[in-house]
Amino acid sequence: MALRSDLKLVLASQSPSRKMLLEKAGLDFQVFVSGVDEDVPADFTPAQTVETLASRKGEAVFREHPECTVIAADSVAAIDGLILGKPEDDAAARAMLRRLSGRTHEIYTGVCLLTGNRKEVFHNVTQVTFYDLTDQEIAEYVARGESRGRAGSYGIEGLGVTLVRTITGDYSNIVGLPVAETIRRLIRLTAE
Repeated sequence: MALRSDLKLVLASQSPSRKMLLEKAGLDFQVFVSGVDEDVPADFTPAQTVETLASRKGEAVFREHPECTVIAADSVAAIDGLILGKPEDDAAARAMLRRLSGRTHEIYTGVCLLTGNRKEVFHNVTQVTFYDLTDQEIAEYVARGESRGRAGSYGIEGLGVTLVRTITGDYSNIVGLPVAETIRRLIRLTAE
């Protein structure tokens, strides 16, 4: 089972982590950023949020490149039913990490696949449990700048891996894209 070689793949994301994941999976693709509005209703669940935003990003890029097969994604961290997006500043990052300390949270990634007249949207959830973190550990981690632009204020593919006690689910989902599931669904969607 392999992806068709004639597909013009596009990643509709500026995330370096998603780009790295697809490169490691051996895919040849271009990157086009959608620049869409990322506001969603406050009462959306984490799953609704990531699926809506992935669809919005994918559709915007697909309108510009209808000859391509588009992969779009969006991720959020959630705990206690609250979505933890990207921190506004270092103080917000420290507050998020304190909230996650010693607890289990979920990473939701929504994916939108578009090709021809076909579209598929899905999400994946991975549970992540952090060690108990001291204020000093949190401050040192945030000072390194890795929290910036990261849902939940950490990146597991970097130093953030030292914060994590256990993972239940797909590791690549935490990085920003459930790669194996995405490729399998893409193969089914583009088969003909």
